[in-house]
Amino acid sequence: MTSASNHYDEMTGEHATSTPPIPEQPIPTARERVIGGLEVGGELPDSELLDHAGNRRRLSALVGGDPTVVQFFRGWWCPKEQAFFRRLLVLQDDAEVAYSRIVSISVDPPEVNAALRAGLGARWTFLSDPDRDVQSQLGLRETTDTLHDPYVPAVFVVDPELRIHSGYNGYWYWGRPTHTELVHDLRELTRTLRTDWDAPTP
Repeated sequence: MTSASNHYDEMTGEHATSTPPIPEQPIPTARERVIGGLEVGGELPDSELLDHAGNRRRLSALVGGDPTVVQFFRGWWCPKEQAFFRRLLVLQDDAEVAYSRIVSISVDPPEVNAALRAGLGARWTFLSDPDRDVQSQLGLRETTDTLHDPYVPAVFVVDPELRIHSGYNGYWYWGRPTHTELVHDLRELTRTLRTDWDAPTP
């Protein structure tokens, strides 16, 4: 048996072969169910940390009513983080007009995060956890780096209730979400959140 079918073309008097269309394949994804003490379907704690300007900010206030990418990163010194930030910078313009947000969190102090943010040209909020209280609460300590004691690189897409829609473990670089995966996650979540997703028509 073959997947192609033969039929007679009355115009040309020849037999032609038609091949059924190849079904669209799902987007491969590096999504994880559990990362540290966090699980898809669970919630991020509504932590309060200092932002890059030294102001205390609560995560829920930063998220507001929008789908949000929450990134936990090692620190400014990591070349993998610098590469991934370039990916987030591409997302930044779209996120701003699509009513979506980005928040980045590290153990670096506010002044270091402020310098990194300015150097990148990032416009979203960076939060600092130098005492590592939130890192301990989330179980996201990278134990292989005893010098910097940083966060495990991880990215979560959350809804306005801080419920985790998707998560990515970035300890190995290819575990981090691509631009396409982040857009796909934000689209899925936005479709769920926005009751007027289907545009009103006459």
